[in-house]
Amino acid sequence: MTTAREAGLVACTRCTRVWPMGTDRCGRCGKTLVSRDTHSLSRVWAWWAAGLLCYFPANLYPMLRTQVLFQVSEDTIVGGAIELAKQGAPFVAIIILIASVAIPIGKFAAIAWLATSVRRGSRTPPQSRHRLYEIVEYIGRWSMIDVFVVAILTALVQLNLAASIKPGPAALAFALSVIFTMLSAQAFDPRLIWDRAADDSASDERA
Repeated sequence: MTTAREAGLVACTRCTRVWPMGTDRCGRCGKTLVSRDTHSLSRVWAWWAAGLLCYFPANLYPMLRTQVLFQVSEDTIVGGAIELAKQGAPFVAIIILIASVAIPIGKFAAIAWLATSVRRGSRTPPQSRHRLYEIVEYIGRWSMIDVFVVAILTALVQLNLAASIKPGPAALAFALSVIFTMLSAQAFDPRLIWDRAADDSASDERA
């Protein structure tokens, strides 16, 4: 099977338009064209580490600060989900736990595994790894559910001295963690998956 690079072509990673090799910029969207991003993995790990560092305070500090008259309560992501379950909203609690705990941890693990498989090789078919990359890219936009909920509640529940809801310090940390993991996924060059698979195949044939 002939690859685009072997055919003298290069694809734009932003709009997917194909151009002849040697073209500097995409004529459709203006992005710089490169056959392979040689610094891709360095940026992936840098953004990944930044996202992981922000994820810890996002779960340790309060996400929401609620004041009703003179009583103030603060809840972390997990604590808020447990409180919702106690108040008779287990479905909402499960959604928050999945979107704010399970999905971010899954994204961290998936990005790290993809980057490691490109560097060290993997027996997993490249099609499966590429599909995993597309899934990580797709679900990135749905990882801000906690921040959206806090923003909506803050805007709606403002009753002067009677009650108020304000975002806690974890809201900013969680938003930064999501943004950094999205940048980490976007920095990954999926074409490296196929290059590594081709190299592994060639090594097996020589062996």
